[in-house]
Amino acid sequence: MDEFLVAKNLRKDFGNVEAVKSISFHVNSGEIYGFLGPNGAGKTTTLRMVTGVLKPTEGKVNIHGMDVFENSIDVKSIIGVVPDEPKLYDNLTGHEFLEFVGSVFSMKRDELNRRVLELSEAFDVDFFNKFIGDYSHGMKQKLMLISVLMRKPKVLFMDEPTVGLDAKSAKILKLLLRKYVNEGAAVFMTTHILEIAEKMCDRIGIINEGELIAEGNLKELRNYSGKESLEDIFLKLTGGDEVKEIVDKL
Repeated sequence: MDEFLVAKNLRKDFGNVEAVKSISFHVNSGEIYGFLGPNGAGKTTTLRMVTGVLKPTEGKVNIHGMDVFENSIDVKSIIGVVPDEPKLYDNLTGHEFLEFVGSVFSMKRDELNRRVLELSEAFDVDFFNKFIGDYSHGMKQKLMLISVLMRKPKVLFMDEPTVGLDAKSAKILKLLLRKYVNEGAAVFMTTHILEIAEKMCDRIGIINEGELIAEGNLKELRNYSGKESLEDIFLKLTGGDEVKEIVDKL
């Protein structure tokens, strides 16, 4: 398998705070990589570095053999990013936004229309003629997902992708991501929903206090931690295994 995403010795300082502490990992083609950690662990900072939004204090990121910062235009043409809080243009309709994205990535109009129609039907979308400023969070999430999925990027970065989606749409997204990786794409995904990570991800990296403290498939993580479920593995490794004791005191 090809390594579509390679991060080496990534570190990010904010003043005297070392938010991410020299972490390294890779994501292969045909793979969903789950990136987990407690709030404030460094997940979002790492995601912003590997997508070229935030320059690391130290370290390198390569996507499809290209340096993310030296070849930013070429890299952006083959990746898709779905943030946890989509920032969109309130004064555009959904259709106008999708046409804008399609033009930026030089999509042919026939292909754009076909892909938007297919994805709109899949996600039960019928509101693209309305202004984005009137959308709920879930509607914005669907618009952002479709704007990325319609391009079929080689590497997908997804930050809490199912948040705000109804159960049917979340299921369709999970099946679509698996279909895309089976066709050779790579997915880097953060999520707080451990059940989703357990069912979807081929490998998982766990970050805590800026350090990558464990990585592997579920079997490897079980062997490493001595726990069965991903929830128990996660809590043990991130110092949250005193949960029962806390609840018993309430």
